[in-house]
Amino acid sequence: MKDVDLVETPRMDEARQAKPLSGRRVLIIVENLPLPFDRRVWHECRTLRVAGAEVAVICPTGKGYEAPYEEIDGVHIYRHALPIDASGALGYLVEYGAAVFHEMRLALRIARHHGFDTLQACNPPDLIFLVALPFKLFGKRFIFDHHDINPELYEAKFGKRGFFWKLMVLFERWTFRSADVVISTNESYREIAQERGRIASEDVFVVRSGPDLNRLIVTDPNPKWRNGRAYMVGYVGVMGDQEGIDLLLDSVRIIVKDRGYDVQFVLVGGGPALDGLKAQAEGLGLGDHVTFTGRAPDQDLFEVLSTADVCVNPDRVNPMNDKSTMNKILEYMAFSKPIVQFEVAEGRYSAGRSSLYAAPNDTADMANKILELLDDPERSAEMGRFGRARVEAELGWDHQVDALIGAYQRTTEKKPL
Repeated sequence: MKDVDLVETPRMDEARQAKPLSGRRVLIIVENLPLPFDRRVWHECRTLRVAGAEVAVICPTGKGYEAPYEEIDGVHIYRHALPIDASGALGYLVEYGAAVFHEMRLALRIARHHGFDTLQACNPPDLIFLVALPFKLFGKRFIFDHHDINPELYEAKFGKRGFFWKLMVLFERWTFRSADVVISTNESYREIAQERGRIASEDVFVVRSGPDLNRLIVTDPNPKWRNGRAYMVGYVGVMGDQEGIDLLLDSVRIIVKDRGYDVQFVLVGGGPALDGLKAQAEGLGLGDHVTFTGRAPDQDLFEVLSTADVCVNPDRVNPMNDKSTMNKILEYMAFSKPIVQFEVAEGRYSAGRSSLYAAPNDTADMANKILELLDDPERSAEMGRFGRARVEAELGWDHQVDALIGAYQRTTEKKPL
């Protein structure tokens, strides 16, 4: 393990001293990932605790996070199981319906045992307003933490509109109308909150999913991940249809089979498409060149990012991914890695000169961009240094603290229902 110089956190330090949210009691509901695995929500929880608030969370169980109740760093975490591994629009509605049932059940329990004055809902899905509304009748405040633009997410997953897409549009509208304050993950989402959600500008706060630079630990490279090969390319993220891993595998085929480069690709993460992607890699004859780790512990994640020569983000170019900030991009930058991704608006905003941008969904161009960086280590190193400096100066979690606290302070300025 390398010696790590801690990054200064002046905003967290100020919040720790001033306790601007002292006396506040917060309930956060997140449906799609367990805590503390969900890094963004966990950063929010820790920040609210540092600022003096009492925090409880409702989330699903997941691999390594099966306990129905756990207290970590003073945060009360209540977990519930989901009945199915959803696939298809109807399957997701069943999953989300079960989640809302458990969220209401646990919210009532938390109201009795801990109490809360503010409920923060982290989408997807845009159904948690159903849990919030009864509590709003008793003066509780509702913050919508807008993680995904859900109509666009539905279209990216299923490639169509229709009845269920119209439901997503309706649920989003009701969520915005129910919210006292909206937290947006970037400026594109802020525009959606103001234009589509009709939220006043003073009630929208941009809180980016910036990494905590003191919790992402750069390690010595571990040669096991390279599998004896000259180069290594890393990916960290969900294995789903809209993440474009199938496009990446076609780029791998071009690099390895057509161009003859000796490269190992290490893909970290789990998700519903994982088994199909493994089969695709085998079918392309790439089994020895692609390592799928599944969901991995932090130590493996840190080693992969520390060992990689280049990191990739193959997210398909569509309205969802164009407007969304991907956590993986900021984590790559935190590890000083040069990046290759397709041309998307928010991806370019985040990465700037630390990334090369392939033509939308063009796997041959992505392959060429990856090889450009593998063939030019000096340029790659300079791009990595730029990315790290940008995270330290603008995008790291400490730069999000004031906006998050400001969102909570804003709720107290508004009259409840």
